[in-house]
Amino acid sequence: AEVGPGALPTELRALVGDLCSLFAALGLREESFAVGTLSRVIAAELAGYAPARNRRRTATNKASVVFVDRTLDLAGAVGHHGDSLAEKILSVLPQLPGHKTDVMVNMAELTALQTADGTCSIIAPGCLAQPNDPAARALWESFMNLKQKEAVMEARRHLVEAASRENLPIKMSMGRVTPEQLSSYIQLFRNNLKALENHCGLLQLVLATVQTLKHPQTSKWDNFLAFERLLLQTIGESEMPSVLSQLLPMIKSYNERTKDDYACEDFLVLLVYMYSVVGEIRSGKELDAAEEEVKKALVQAICNEPELSPLLQKVT
Repeated sequence: AEVGPGALPTELRALVGDLCSLFAALGLREESFAVGTLSRVIAAELAGYAPARNRRRTATNKASVVFVDRTLDLAGAVGHHGDSLAEKILSVLPQLPGHKTDVMVNMAELTALQTADGTCSIIAPGCLAQPNDPAARALWESFMNLKQKEAVMEARRHLVEAASRENLPIKMSMGRVTPEQLSSYIQLFRNNLKALENHCGLLQLVLATVQTLKHPQTSKWDNFLAFERLLLQTIGESEMPSVLSQLLPMIKSYNERTKDDYACEDFLVLLVYMYSVVGEIRSGKELDAAEEEVKKALVQAICNEPELSPLLQKVT
């Protein structure tokens, strides 16, 4: 962030030269825009680069070029976007083996099997991908595009319509949709094999919704979202040392934590988010001291863990 135009490292100067060659091959007269500190440096260097100035005088094709710092990608990957039910489902439910973009949906609720084991492997899991079921595809679109409250209402509407088509004794209720209400609707399909077969894809998506809303990780998700929103407001008004000072008391060792407190992995996620969205940081003694306090507290908390998670094992 402290590197200015004209003082770029060799690799970045080479990047500017390569970009200029690419634009020359395309015959472009570009107008550059930048999002992020490093992007501004590269865009400024390209604007003042002599071969680029000569090219822009003769090029015939106009183009707008947007440079974006990739650190912002990290904010998207570790952030919690609370309005999307699809994102919650993908984050909370266990991953479908062999897949990166699908999850396992526990199907025991549609059977007569009684088991308290949430990871029961006797029944094959359901999943989100339902390419042959138009109703399920439409519902998944709703999960991705609507706010969570509206998406859950869509799940209820689809379920009621499916039950009505199968002449199942369903009683439509208005008002807030609860996981228990959706479960009671799902139970109507359990003893009707034809209805089960006809609407299996839809039932898998609604079960995924019920299991996500009941999952203990969902409340922690909401806590993350609230903290990130507060963080964005605080960063706008305060310097990084004061933000780190607010984070410090929240770092608790295993014996001090309750179920609502953040674990060590959670703080790693929050720190990645903080440093991704904060932009340019002024270094100095105050920041060094605040970072050192957070590092000491985090190391102490990790050392006090009775058993390290796979993530913490990789980190250590």
